[in-house]
Amino acid sequence: MTDAGLRYGRASLGLSFGVQGVAFALLVTRIPAIQDQYGISDALLPVFLAAVPILAGAGSVATEKAVARVRPGVVLRWAQPLVLLALLGVGAGREMWHAAVALGVFGLSVGALDASMNMLGVSLQRAYGRSIMLGFHAAYSLGGIAGASLAWVGARYDLSLLASYLPVVAVLLPAALAGSRWYTEGKRPEEDDGSGPGTTGGALSFKLLLPLCLVMSFAYIGDSTVSNWSAKYLQDVLGSSEQLATVPYNVYMVTTLLGRTVGDLGVRRFGAVAVVRGGSLLAAGGFAVVAAAPGAWVGMLGFTMLGFGLCVIVPQTFAAAGRLFPGNSDAAVARLNIFNYVGFLVGSPLVGALGDAWSYRGAMLVPMVLVLATLVYARSFGPDPARYGGGHERARTADVG
Repeated sequence: MTDAGLRYGRASLGLSFGVQGVAFALLVTRIPAIQDQYGISDALLPVFLAAVPILAGAGSVATEKAVARVRPGVVLRWAQPLVLLALLGVGAGREMWHAAVALGVFGLSVGALDASMNMLGVSLQRAYGRSIMLGFHAAYSLGGIAGASLAWVGARYDLSLLASYLPVVAVLLPAALAGSRWYTEGKRPEEDDGSGPGTTGGALSFKLLLPLCLVMSFAYIGDSTVSNWSAKYLQDVLGSSEQLATVPYNVYMVTTLLGRTVGDLGVRRFGAVAVVRGGSLLAAGGFAVVAAAPGAWVGMLGFTMLGFGLCVIVPQTFAAAGRLFPGNSDAAVARLNIFNYVGFLVGSPLVGALGDAWSYRGAMLVPMVLVLATLVYARSFGPDPARYGGGHERARTADVG
């Protein structure tokens, strides 16, 4: 693999992460409009919302099987257009079954997309010989900010879902297809010697993967708490205005982008274990500040801390799975990706139930404790096969910028 090929592969995969961030944000931020367009009742809405991550988990499982026959780049090349077309289908439909079909396709293809993108990211990081995974997830965060901004424009000017989605898909679909020409991988898993600590003759040990699965779930419970409850918490608990209540999630997204943009430098300098520990402590501190905040602006500080803390955990968890199972990294990433959706499914209902039964301040302590539990599993992120170059990580195998 030439240095130029790796650079093109890195850029094209970054584009895919960004496109996915836009698509997902356009869907989740327009849920009220989707509900109105299809006449979905409040009682039925949770069923539709839960179906997407459940089907995404199924798509991730299917991707593990598919990459035994074709490379992850092939799966990604077809999954990303399906996600965009399914988004367009959500905007174009009128009957409830249209929404069910479109969201079903969206869920399945998102699962395949997330799994295959991270498989390629792990492979490219192996080829680079240094941490680059956070940069890919920073592109996702940037896409999410762009998508949320576009959704705000659509809501502000009362555009239909189709009018909001069609121009975006018209631009992103050909861009994604063009970029897919340069998808590439580093050394394939079967080219490794299979002697990593997580392999036995190339087999995947779920017992060794389990700590990373738990960390992934804890991180997404925290993330879904912010995305689903930050506005309600600021307004109902901390007494902010309705306008100010929309700010915490935007702040969270911006701090996530900033943290991921510089996060790879932190991993190269201090190692993955130190970065994950620091992120976990900062995120737990953020939840503690939110729970104890006397007013809206202190609560805003807590959500800012959460963005900087949580943002490093998920990319490093995928990277750790690839390093732990060098002979079977694709399967490890696909299985780990399922727990992304487990955390997403558990987080919001858990906080809501505790908030109703106890208090929303108390409910914020639960994701705090779960994020702190990541410290128990921090050793799974290193040290020996987990670090590259600079005294903390393996010596570089390629210097491709």
